[in-house]
Amino acid sequence: MDVRISKALACAAVVGMFSWGGTALAADLVVGLFGGSFLDASRECQIKAFEEKTGARVRTKLGSSAQFAAAVRATGGKSDFDVVYLDNSLATQLRNEKLLELIDRARLANAKAVSPSAFDGDSPSYVSFMTGSTVIVYDTTQVKTPPKSWKDLADPAYDGKLAIGDISGTAGSQFLLALNRMHGGTLDNLDAGFAAIAPLAKASALLYTQADQIVSLFERKEIAVAVWYSDRAGSAIDSGLPLAVVYPEEGAVGILPSVAIPKGSKNPELATQYIDALLSKEVQTCFAEKKYAGPVNTEVRLSEKASRIVAVGKHFDELWLPDPAAVARGMPAWVGRWQREVAR
Repeated sequence: MDVRISKALACAAVVGMFSWGGTALAADLVVGLFGGSFLDASRECQIKAFEEKTGARVRTKLGSSAQFAAAVRATGGKSDFDVVYLDNSLATQLRNEKLLELIDRARLANAKAVSPSAFDGDSPSYVSFMTGSTVIVYDTTQVKTPPKSWKDLADPAYDGKLAIGDISGTAGSQFLLALNRMHGGTLDNLDAGFAAIAPLAKASALLYTQADQIVSLFERKEIAVAVWYSDRAGSAIDSGLPLAVVYPEEGAVGILPSVAIPKGSKNPELATQYIDALLSKEVQTCFAEKKYAGPVNTEVRLSEKASRIVAVGKHFDELWLPDPAAVARGMPAWVGRWQREVAR
């Protein structure tokens, strides 16, 4: 069994790790966002609408939430980014470190249509632009009896055919928290979670660090089941992969991907306009249908197709949303413990 694990973050390399085309101009907006199918949908729904409305040009730097958070820290208030996409727990960390600009809600024309819970308080430092989920995804040609629970992933039948995320990614940390909660742990004590995830890590084909690594593994039939993202699974299904999504009976873990303006942004006004565009009914509808992202704009109505993947109704009601402040406080210690107890 080949279990490949990347060291979390690799902070020393963050400044030069991103690649993008060309040199930023005065009217360019430098945006750090996720790659793969997420980037495709972002270009089609979010970036295109913003560029057409403003005449500005978006330059993208691709990475993960953890990489963007590390990059913002590394530049210490003089960020190369104008906007970054982040998991809300990492956005909370950066807010607490005073590395994010405040977002003026009065300058967001679409704010009134957005669920209040999407904003980081009355004077927000970040805004959640979608709802996602960490779920179970399986190959219907390999798995005849679908798993129903997180605990089903411990079935020896999945040894070597399971993929879970490294703690440096949202799905990895959320799966750890889900197991901990299922076994009676709390966000102040993850002993149960680490005890439960260690044998699963050893039985896994991969502890992935980038979400789209899972696509090629499913394509080559190297895995039969993964703890993954519902939106990524929806895109993979659209591409022709024989996959299905399971919302575990204990409840999936909800994700609130967010956008923020780092301290030192060269174009804070343009960055605010970009965030406003992300929250519009038109962009939210497009992104929900293309990327299976739960909308935060309350005026959006999902198609039947999207509703089969996005957490709505019962699945939405059962989503567990861990307290981002508690996750932000605990994550540094959890990463160190992961390297000692799980990664080896």
